Amino acid sequence: MRIRLSLLLLLAPLYCLFAQTPITLEDIWQNGTFSTKGVPGFNFQNDGVHYTRLAGATIEQYDLRTGEKSGLIFDASTVKTDAKDWNGTFDGYTFSADESRILLTTATEPIYRWSSKSQFFVFDQKSRQLTRLFDGAKQRYAHFSPDGSKVAFVVENDLYYKDLASGKVTRVTTDGKTNAIINGASDWVYEEEFELVRAFEWSPDGARLAFLRFDETEVPEMTMEMYRGGMYPEEVTFKYPKVGEKNAVVTAWIYELASARKTAVDLPRDPGLDDYLPRIAWTPPGARSGLCLTWMNRHQNHLKLLLADPATGQTSLLLDETNKYYLDLHDVNFLSDGSGFIWQSEKSGYNHLYRYDMSGKEVAALTKGNWEVTGLYGVDEKKGQVFFQAAAKNPMQRELYSVKLNGKGMKKLTREKGMHTAQFSSTFDYFVNTYSTINTPPQYAVCDRSGKVLRQLEQNQPVRELQTDRGVAPVEFFDFKTSENVLLNGFMIKPQGPQYAGQKLPVLMFVYGGPGSQQVLDQWKGNNYWWFQMLAQKGYVVACVDNRGTGGRGEEFKKMTYLNLGQLETRDQIEAAKYMGTLPFVDPERVGIFGWSYGGYMSSLSLLKGKDVFKTGIAVAPVTNWKWYDSIYTERYMRTEKENPQGYADNSPTNFADQLEGNYLLIHGLADDNVHFQHTAEMTNKLIAANKQFDTMIYPNRNHGIGGGNAKIHLYTLMTRFLDEKLKGTGEEKVVKP
Repeated sequence: MRIRLSLLLLLAPLYCLFAQTPITLEDIWQNGTFSTKGVPGFNFQNDGVHYTRLAGATIEQYDLRTGEKSGLIFDASTVKTDAKDWNGTFDGYTFSADESRILLTTATEPIYRWSSKSQFFVFDQKSRQLTRLFDGAKQRYAHFSPDGSKVAFVVENDLYYKDLASGKVTRVTTDGKTNAIINGASDWVYEEEFELVRAFEWSPDGARLAFLRFDETEVPEMTMEMYRGGMYPEEVTFKYPKVGEKNAVVTAWIYELASARKTAVDLPRDPGLDDYLPRIAWTPPGARSGLCLTWMNRHQNHLKLLLADPATGQTSLLLDETNKYYLDLHDVNFLSDGSGFIWQSEKSGYNHLYRYDMSGKEVAALTKGNWEVTGLYGVDEKKGQVFFQAAAKNPMQRELYSVKLNGKGMKKLTREKGMHTAQFSSTFDYFVNTYSTINTPPQYAVCDRSGKVLRQLEQNQPVRELQTDRGVAPVEFFDFKTSENVLLNGFMIKPQGPQYAGQKLPVLMFVYGGPGSQQVLDQWKGNNYWWFQMLAQKGYVVACVDNRGTGGRGEEFKKMTYLNLGQLETRDQIEAAKYMGTLPFVDPERVGIFGWSYGGYMSSLSLLKGKDVFKTGIAVAPVTNWKWYDSIYTERYMRTEKENPQGYADNSPTNFADQLEGNYLLIHGLADDNVHFQHTAEMTNKLIAANKQFDTMIYPNRNHGIGGGNAKIHLYTLMTRFLDEKLKGTGEEKVVKP
């Protein structure tokens, strides 16, 4: 009896250590138990020390330095107006440049990933008058003129502007038509791949509007069916250019308000060759001013910055850059004194910042070295400083820096290792630093321009306590060399507890792997962190490896997958699985892989090409053949199927369906406007033709993110059960159940 009692006393601490409250799918995806607190978006004011935020039906003002409320900018309850459709609520707002007027948005509807339409109202702070912007259909991208006297906007594919003093609305274009002509807004593929939605810009003096016109008449259409309980499905049809198909013909125009004259920008285009105009921006007044257009050829390996004369539309060359692979798109940051601009380029083999004058001559390399600039925050011209984010110390981490406009005096603003992002005030005197690690939820702090922390905003202490309460395992980084002597970075979560000691455990590998992406970052992973931790508590080893083609390690590492997407990446994931199989706590016969979008493409291809290594695969919204994806993204990395037939044939999952030997779960949303359900339908056809058994799930009315209602918890319940049955369950005797 004494021996048994002593043994129980000895085991009691271990029991307490591993008897924490379990992590559940309901807590992750339904109850919001593990949700971290953010800080409200900082709408900084011109003085650089105050910001505003939306609070119910009011706009409140706060002092960034103290966090104290310092004013009430707008209160809907005090506004007296007879404006049609104003109900006293709004969901967003923007100020005019001088902060004298506010644009309020109501009844906002999303369109695609970035686009939306709303009803807009204008509030004049001096007169306290609220007026409706437009009496017709909902508007898109309402935008103040520089002096705040006018607002330009898009309605049903045409560009308008309103003079706020007179109330007069002028229609700039008249030929807009759904699925044919778009003025002042972008088409689907520009929005998705170039992140361009508002395709018009006011000139600095407010005398002109520059805009892009998309003629998508010849672009093939895509139709999705929505099931909302009616007698027949509702069809949603939109233009979507797939690989090698016709893109919209994009032209640039300059409209002069005083004369109502429209001038076409004369672009030096090669007849019969497609190209892109992904950015327009007015230069500041100076010796060489005008409208700057970013031009790229269809292969996206040649880029020009062209300056257009507003009066004639004639263009001249400002910058010309080519690349043997492809070029990433960046914004041009013009200096307000008209002396030049800041430009990002990989011409050294790593992404760095350069200063150019307005003749197109490089003045200074602001950054240099075998490391990457990963974000440009802006320029404080008064003090001659540029602020940016970089992976200067470690490709898996991010730091914040400043450097002088002559390229000297680079200074690190952050201290802790991990992920740092910033939002700077309008004067760059202060910034809000968001910091996290892969094991630490986000923390927010106000810092001065030197990086000194002035006050903490949010540290998410309750979530950190939940980590202890739920007994999470530490996420560990590792690296290994492949058989080709390539060093790859990864992270891993190992099950904790004596019940797993000496066991051979199943492995789930998580993958994305697309060009320039990174998953192996020292950064909080949100809800996926908790799902991975839940799987670890159930006895899974969870791992992730960044393959060749991913970011943070220079141009050659990123672009070596050019023309052969999937080849090296899949090889690396297979090698990573083999490496995992050599670890003493891993069962090499139970290795699975899961991915979404590009990751679904990778998990599918890895399961098929690595059939002797991977036993189970889950693919959510996967690309299954690149010929069915959009023109801009795919051709950037693969060119067209006609130009590169072998690259397409060698690395499309549909071509390897007959190789399936493991367990395969294929998931897609029927309303996915990005990776169309066509990919899963065609993959299904190939699997059936090869008489291969697999599992599948479709989500009607759900887009690429498969959200809304109970879709997320349904999806993760499905995937968890599939893994328990097909991966963990294939070797039940090897694992002691928790």
